[in-house]
Amino acid sequence: MKIKIQNRLSVKLIVSISFILIIMLALHTVLSISGLTNYLTNSSYQNAYNMSDVIKKSIRYSMLLNRREDVHQIIKTVGTERGVKGIRIYNKQGVIIFSTDSSEIQKRVDLTAEACIVCHGQSTPLKRLSNQNKMRIFKDADNVKVLGVINPIYNEKDCYTADCHAHSPRVEILGILDVMISLEGLDQIISTNTNSTITNSILITLIIAFFSGLFITILMNKPIRKLLRGIDELGKGNLSYKIPINSKDELGVVATRFNEMSGKLEAAYKEIEDWSENLNRKVQQKSEELKKIYEQVIQIEKLASLGKLSATVAHELNNPLEGILTYSKLINKKLKESQTNGEYNKLIEYLELITEESSRCGKIVKDLLLFSHKGDNEYQKTNIIAIIDKCITLIDHHLEIHRINLLKQYEADEIMAYVNPQKIQQALMSMLINSIEAMPRGGGITVKVSKERDVLTIRISDEGVGISENDLPHIFEPFYTTKEASKGTGLGLSIVYGIISHHDGYVEVENTSKAGTTFKITLPLNEKIS
Repeated sequence: MKIKIQNRLSVKLIVSISFILIIMLALHTVLSISGLTNYLTNSSYQNAYNMSDVIKKSIRYSMLLNRREDVHQIIKTVGTERGVKGIRIYNKQGVIIFSTDSSEIQKRVDLTAEACIVCHGQSTPLKRLSNQNKMRIFKDADNVKVLGVINPIYNEKDCYTADCHAHSPRVEILGILDVMISLEGLDQIISTNTNSTITNSILITLIIAFFSGLFITILMNKPIRKLLRGIDELGKGNLSYKIPINSKDELGVVATRFNEMSGKLEAAYKEIEDWSENLNRKVQQKSEELKKIYEQVIQIEKLASLGKLSATVAHELNNPLEGILTYSKLINKKLKESQTNGEYNKLIEYLELITEESSRCGKIVKDLLLFSHKGDNEYQKTNIIAIIDKCITLIDHHLEIHRINLLKQYEADEIMAYVNPQKIQQALMSMLINSIEAMPRGGGITVKVSKERDVLTIRISDEGVGISENDLPHIFEPFYTTKEASKGTGLGLSIVYGIISHHDGYVEVENTSKAGTTFKITLPLNEKIS
């Protein structure tokens, strides 16, 4: 079975490892860039603040002496340094008194501007600022990032005690020194480091994913393919296939156990084949033995039925023989007398009666001999009505002894079916005798024969005691009988069931009650017998 690429374990592992690496390296990149940005920003702030301190200390002396030109030159000189965007000094009224841009001098700034809002954003101006509030980042007119640092100029003792100043000691802040440093170089450094970190992360991810895929393919994918090949071969029935993996890792252990399992399966399969072959041979032998036993049982049942008919045969033969004897004596007497009175016509009538009765005795004996004879398995087209009539002839006196009336209801005088006559006669005889024995006090039996399309139906109904619900499911089982041990073998209905089944027919109890039972036999009329 071919596995799709996206479903392979190696691909899933490579994708999982790459995904985890991307997330980890992305997180590392973000943290590194954030840390670098904060570090460079803080360094720039510290440098700007140190520069503002240097400027403040450089102009302190000139401001004490009120040398405004010196202060202006110092600020202008420092403003020419690389990265310095501008330097301003505000007084406490927000007027720019010194600036690197001379056009701004003596201009009042908006107190909501970025340099003033940190102190004047509240109703009372702040007098002390934190380092965070001293720093601001904004973009100038050229869209360049600028770091602005404000450094308050406090009213120190030298200021309010100098002869040239008129500041009150109660004033704490004289003005603000605002130094603005360009962050363009800082952004370039951050951008360069960001690109470098991202490139390195992608490169590291690709390298690790490549070598992970290589190792997974060598250490896992190939052994797994060998395992799958072994499973496929085992599924195809190749139990002798062995997986060629000799490693000591888990996959090697799995391959070893698989090879052991396939060896055991092969041995078990061969053993099963041997057992199956022996079993088939023994089953065939036993089937032949059972077939012979079944044939013997059928013959035994015939003999048992013949024994039941022996009393009837004795009566059947006794009556015609009595007639023969009587008429023989009468003929003897008449012949003697005929010499004087000449009654020859009457003698001829008596002789015809003797002939008929003798023929009837011969027919009865012939039918009994045919019934007791072991029949063959030849099927032939036979008149079912003739078979039923022959069975009734054999049990005729038996019916008379038990005071039973038999009613025949035939749809036609001749219904041809492709059957084994001997076995069908045996089945019908057995069922008729069962019906007689079910009526110890006499009654009636109805034999109804009908056909519909290719199906023949025979119903044998009696007025006997019926079959109980407990016995009904077992009546066709061998050796199951409801009669006394000396009166039944339990084979009659079982043999009937076997004979009808061999004719592709079906026998069943259509209905039963205390008022009697009806057996229904269904036989095909075609010549196809399985």
